[in-house]
Amino acid sequence: MSKDRTLVRASDIGLWAYCHRAWWLAQVKGAPHENPQILSRGADAHAAHGARTLRAQQIQRIGLWLLLIALAALAIALIMRLFF
Repeated sequence: MSKDRTLVRASDIGLWAYCHRAWWLAQVKGAPHENPQILSRGADAHAAHGARTLRAQQIQRIGLWLLLIALAALAIALIMRLFF
């Protein structure tokens, strides 16, 4: 699997800002991380956060649709009351 060199990740910027040499070793030389468990926990935490964010966006969209339906029903009820 080849790496896309045009994509710059925030984690790469953070690693580069923290230690230029560590970034170079990891990205250019492909040196393994000293503590891969930390990387694994971080990846799991980011995946869980992404799932929660996606769910919150879905709930927000549902809420917006319900609000629009309620407003449409209110408008119809007001129009019916005025004309009938």
